[in-house]
Amino acid sequence: MSDRPLKLLLIDQDPIFRLGLRVALEAIPNLEVTGVVETDTAALQILAEIAQEDPNQVNLVVLEFGNGRSITSQQLGLQFCRQLRALYPNLPILLLSSIQEQGLLLAAKSIGINGYCPKGTALPELVAAMQKVANGGCYWFQDTQAIITPNSSLLTPNFPLPTPHSQLPFSKLRNNLRLSGIAHIEATLGAVTAQLQVPGLPVLDRAILAGQRRELLAARWLLNRLLVSSQEKQEEDIPVADEPPITPWLSNAIQPRQTVPSLLSPGTLQSALFTSCVTKLQFPLRNVTDIPLEIDIFREDKKRELLYLILQKLAEQLDELRASQIDINQLYEVKVSLLRELWQAAITDFFGKFSRIELENQNIEIVNYLLLSIEVVQRDILNKIPLVCELYSYLMFQTELNIDNTSYPVISAEAKSQALMILENLLIQVANGVVQPLLNSLADAEVIKQNFYGQQLISTREIERFRNDLSWKYRLKKYINEPKAVFESRYELFVIAPRGIANTSVYAPRNHELKKLSNIPLIVTLLLEFSDAIAPRLKSLLAFVGSGIVFILTQIIGRGLGLIGRGILQGIGNASSIEKNFRRNSDRFK
Repeated sequence: MSDRPLKLLLIDQDPIFRLGLRVALEAIPNLEVTGVVETDTAALQILAEIAQEDPNQVNLVVLEFGNGRSITSQQLGLQFCRQLRALYPNLPILLLSSIQEQGLLLAAKSIGINGYCPKGTALPELVAAMQKVANGGCYWFQDTQAIITPNSSLLTPNFPLPTPHSQLPFSKLRNNLRLSGIAHIEATLGAVTAQLQVPGLPVLDRAILAGQRRELLAARWLLNRLLVSSQEKQEEDIPVADEPPITPWLSNAIQPRQTVPSLLSPGTLQSALFTSCVTKLQFPLRNVTDIPLEIDIFREDKKRELLYLILQKLAEQLDELRASQIDINQLYEVKVSLLRELWQAAITDFFGKFSRIELENQNIEIVNYLLLSIEVVQRDILNKIPLVCELYSYLMFQTELNIDNTSYPVISAEAKSQALMILENLLIQVANGVVQPLLNSLADAEVIKQNFYGQQLISTREIERFRNDLSWKYRLKKYINEPKAVFESRYELFVIAPRGIANTSVYAPRNHELKKLSNIPLIVTLLLEFSDAIAPRLKSLLAFVGSGIVFILTQIIGRGLGLIGRGILQGIGNASSIEKNFRRNSDRFK
């Protein structure tokens, strides 16, 4: 082992393997397992938190491709590695997996994975590989022709491991259980905290999540108190002397980009925001608004896949912009091109560059066919996406966000929350742009239905009804909703909430757009202005007239009618009494 501390993050879905590897590695001096997580989402969340708090906590990631057996899981693992490499290009990654397919390993190597060891590798060899990769080198099992004995095991190393005298086996097991439990609680706590920050959360859901957060905090405190021995509690209070200084290499390992004078580098800011977005993409993606969206026709897994892909393409685009050293003023000039390229890249990768389909006895390439609709998509969707330049500027140049007439500092929670809403709206709208040409040209193709559509929108009648709803949406938006939003100085945003895709609005000055309105949209704004001007006076007049009418009906007409009615009743009563007297007298004479 080198004198340089090795601090690693382990990502694996197998709980038994995670526990066994952690116990084995923690007995090795100068090696620390900083975190053990089960899912990619939890790993991204932990890395984002580490990048903001202390980048020196991790200098190596050890991971498995999903469960190592499912092809879909392996592909998702590759996608996660691409995202990890894009967000943290300086962080070494070691693949510790049960896979042995050369094609998959070559793909992993091509996207920037630094090393590979198969599960079952002897512990001394595994630790040596970890150290080599963490020191900036590469270690590939096929390249080194390392020998694996069939009976070698991670839990039964071939050499004696030094055990600290201060820890007994039971004490060590208890500590491992405590750390594993705390890691699970921290991951769940982070997810619950992220959900609480979602705008537009119903009161009942917020109360339930707040209760879950209090329970998790209490469970963490109890776990720390119950599974820590008295000796360990005393040792926690003893200051550690002569700690080795942290080298610059360790400081740069977790940071995605070069350091800037601000508290957070642009790459760290981006990784934190994208990690929060990835967490929210785990929520249900059904549309809970009354506004139809193009992506509603997709199954939920296809919606999620498309939104993931657009997020990945956006990360690549931001990297290219940083490499080009674009100026903040130029960013506003290339906004249209940026959205167009993002849309084109999403279509190409989502449908497959060389995918083909039979349409009216013609074999056409899906991507090239859909890309012909760029002008319509640009006019109807892409050009209408709000606050795009503000989001890019926030991520690249760390400019403050001015939303709802308030300027938010870059590192504030409010700025992150506002930026997250803008990012989610961008992903959803670009996804709508990807689906729109499909609905216009290939909506009824059986292959498209089978591969992408949900069961509720698979018949021709339902598809046509859905397309008609979308057509009416654009008419209402063009002539009524958009002019109204311009006049009210607000933008409508689609966001991802715990219950699904919801909508919200933010204030933003739109005077320049108001001046450009004409024809029907202008008439709508004039009607709104006339309504605002006349409504209070009209309400006052109606209230006065209404009060007068009520007075006349109740005090004059009502009382008059009451007197007349009383007189009639009294007259009827007198007549009946006279008649009774007359009959009584008549009976006497008889």
